[in-house]
Amino acid sequence: MGLTKVTTKLTNIESPKKSYESLFLVDTGATDCLVPSDELEKLGISKEGKMSYELADGTVREYFFGLARIEFMGETTAGRVIFGEPGSEPLLGVTALESVGIMVDPANKTLKRLPAIPLK
Repeated sequence: MGLTKVTTKLTNIESPKKSYESLFLVDTGATDCLVPSDELEKLGISKEGKMSYELADGTVREYFFGLARIEFMGETTAGRVIFGEPGSEPLLGVTALESVGIMVDPANKTLKRLPAIPLK
């Protein structure tokens, strides 16, 4: 599958006037969103904890995470954002996609809305 990107806006839940907007790579292999740490720090996103994440090459690395409001494709959710390396490409993880009922169509390399969010 090729690359799918979507304009995404992150907002500090506690200070909604602060936001970061960028083109995020949609990564269905990533659970959480990843954002350059310097951008999250500018927003005043607090480090809530630290988790181990497995990278694409199989290595395991610990990253700090925080919580933010996440907006894309006219939808809004909130979730965990990883403090990535400064200058790293922002990633939109599968948890944010699924929480608003959006899936990746691998044939067309596009995002599409589900008719309903499954609760089963």
